[in-house]
Amino acid sequence: MAFWLTVQCLFPNPVQATGIYDIPQLASGQSTWVLDQAEVLSRVSENQLTTSLNNLVNQTGQEVRFVTIRRLDYGETIQGITDKLFDKWFPTPESQANQTLVVLDNLTNNAAVHVGSEAARLVTESIAKSIVEETMMIPLQQGDKYNQAVLEAGDRLIAVLSGQPDPGPPVVNTIAAESTFTKAEDTDDANATLWVVGLVIAATVIPMATYFWYQQN
Repeated sequence: MAFWLTVQCLFPNPVQATGIYDIPQLASGQSTWVLDQAEVLSRVSENQLTTSLNNLVNQTGQEVRFVTIRRLDYGETIQGITDKLFDKWFPTPESQANQTLVVLDNLTNNAAVHVGSEAARLVTESIAKSIVEETMMIPLQQGDKYNQAVLEAGDRLIAVLSGQPDPGPPVVNTIAAESTFTKAEDTDDANATLWVVGLVIAATVIPMATYFWYQQN
């Protein structure tokens, strides 16, 4: 059974919208694996991903395509355009079976995936959900790292569709702020302690120094 997943984050800005008919027509078997209409991928990343996805289809028959767009038409959703594009490119159940389509809108950093029925035997719903919500979103939330997001999603899909164990999402090491910065109240307490110690020392040393000074004179 085919399925789809989507995730949304960040905020939109006004730029020219992309509709389904603004995206070139493709079909099953065509060796176009990356359509970077948003122009957010480097040539190196695009070539690397194209080579990897071409090897995947030669070895397994599974086809994965990535599309980046700039902005959705009014009233459209990222999942909606992904589903429509999937059906437009692959209109029959036979052509859809081994297809996986990932679409990324760089305006809102929304991403969606549509997985065909045969591909879904390997790319389960939970894996697809994790790829969209974690593998892609984490780099995007860390500073619009589109190359990293697409390459890591591609690597994960390739591994799973090749029958290898799912490598899982990227590991994020989050260090709590209080572990690297001294709390204000801790600083205040330390300062207060120093003042008390200083006053005690002064109250002890000054009378003694005064006494010895008088004794010597």
